[in-house]
Amino acid sequence: MERLQKVIANLGYCSRRKAEELILNNEVSVNGVIVNKLGTKVDNNDTIEINGKMLNKQTNKVYYMLNKPRGVISSAEDEKNRKTVVDLIDTDQRIYPIGRLDYDTTGLILLTNDGELTNMLIHPSYEVPKGYLAKLKGIIDKDAIQKLKDGPIVEGRRVEVVDFKIKKKDPIKDATYILVTIIEGRNHIVKKLFKSLGYDVDKLTRVSYDFLTLGNLKSGEYRPLTIKEVKKLYNK
Repeated sequence: MERLQKVIANLGYCSRRKAEELILNNEVSVNGVIVNKLGTKVDNNDTIEINGKMLNKQTNKVYYMLNKPRGVISSAEDEKNRKTVVDLIDTDQRIYPIGRLDYDTTGLILLTNDGELTNMLIHPSYEVPKGYLAKLKGIIDKDAIQKLKDGPIVEGRRVEVVDFKIKKKDPIKDATYILVTIIEGRNHIVKKLFKSLGYDVDKLTRVSYDFLTLGNLKSGEYRPLTIKEVKKLYNK
């Protein structure tokens, strides 16, 4: 037997955290009885319903990589009816993003209905490296570069900078283009990282997620992950 919220997530309905919210809000029933305790366990013979709709236990797992455009929400739905990353994927499956990118941040984001993989990848213990190309306002100086090498302290915690490379310094536009790879999951962490060094981020694009890169995907385009890629993510 497994916890109800884990089963809901693994069936691809939503993330485990969202499943916990549904349970606490009396929206989930097991065998016709509303369940609102997070410790409840179920087995394969139990019938699970969410808001009266029975979950399909035969759902096929799907996995997508999207090059997220600016001005799109990294969520399955938005209360303000703004366009979401899910709106850009043509699928009949109920999918959701793995993690988030800010509204004005572009680049690589994964979407799936595989709750097990989602929970695995977003857990801090898996330490997934993520690469970002940032356009900074101003020309980065030697002191900031040294702090990047040492690992900047943001909000009392050190950020693990795996690698960084200055791609271009543009004195005319007073801008620095820098590629940085970090192991970190805090909200707005890249912007906060460079803010701690004295620089605002003008533009930000995620260019890699673990071993995955955008390749030839243009803004708004997506592709399914290969079986090999999915297995490699599972074997982290």
